[in-house]
Amino acid sequence: MEKIRAFLKRKDIEISAKRYGIDALGAMAQGLFCSLLIGTIINTLGTQFHIGFLTTAVATIAGTEYTVGGLATAMSGPAMAVAIGYALKCPPLVLFSLITVGFASNALGGAGGPLAVLFVAIIASEIGKAVSKETKIDILVTPLVTIGTGVGLSALFAPALGTAAMKVGDVIMWATELQPFLMGILVSVLVGIALTLPISSAAICAALGLTGLAGGAAVAGCCAQMVGFAVMSFKENRFGGLVSQGIGTSMLQMGNIVKNPRIWIAPILTSAITGPIATCVFHLEMNGAPVSSGMGTCGLVGQIGVYTGWVADIANGTKAAITPFDWAGLLLVSFVLPAVICPLINSILVRTNWVHEGDLTLA
Repeated sequence: MEKIRAFLKRKDIEISAKRYGIDALGAMAQGLFCSLLIGTIINTLGTQFHIGFLTTAVATIAGTEYTVGGLATAMSGPAMAVAIGYALKCPPLVLFSLITVGFASNALGGAGGPLAVLFVAIIASEIGKAVSKETKIDILVTPLVTIGTGVGLSALFAPALGTAAMKVGDVIMWATELQPFLMGILVSVLVGIALTLPISSAAICAALGLTGLAGGAAVAGCCAQMVGFAVMSFKENRFGGLVSQGIGTSMLQMGNIVKNPRIWIAPILTSAITGPIATCVFHLEMNGAPVSSGMGTCGLVGQIGVYTGWVADIANGTKAAITPFDWAGLLLVSFVLPAVICPLINSILVRTNWVHEGDLTLA
């Protein structure tokens, strides 16, 4: 047993919830952002502003034409896998081999590809690290083992993992359509909490394919956390904190939450309020890329995702036009309500001496 522990330590193979559930999951979201999400944004910009270079096919592969955004979107599997490998500190040959692994697992996983990529890429990465530089023909052995393991696992498990992820997502979306008030609260609160925790709400939403009303509730929950923390901590953190939390991440408050968990009450209650407002009042749907559901106001990706969904719905005939009511709902749920409700709730907590001056100060 000691020999095994020593080997794993030498290879930097750390089997832990942090390494796989935080580091790998967070990196996967970055890979998605730099491929699928950016590709969607590029396509939307090209279509809405009539930019010829962005709407014209720049490559034809196997009879399929790709725009610039289309190429970025097509590389989502490799991007996720390489990002995961980077987080797991893979050596170069393993990292580069994950390009093939990511493509295979994402393609075979179908609509639930991101979850398949997460599991397969983690296993392929660790096995590749284990054999890396153990032979004199490392340049052959490491890629063969990494790719062989990854593609083999993809063929065996990716379709089932992808289907399972989509089934869970479908159940959540179905339940939200059936009970928009209760599920609006539940989805908004849980996804909002995941956004502030050191895990990736974006990757979770992408893996589950969370769109529709449930996606709208997820956006509401994320915005409640980000805008809520940003505004209610303005006295301590000023404009730097407003920007870093409001369009960056509320995860910056995690250290303060550990010191005084009560500072989290106001954003969580705010998400419980804005979630059902999004689902029941404004019928806010996220029909863009599922990863956008878990991004909130980070780079305004959540709002861009909602807008791209509107555009897509108009194109396929399920929506007639973007109305002033749509814009009012998006602005209120994303910015105005969190900026008003969260500080109000926090002021009550301050008066009851549950939250103190300086508790929200960023290091």
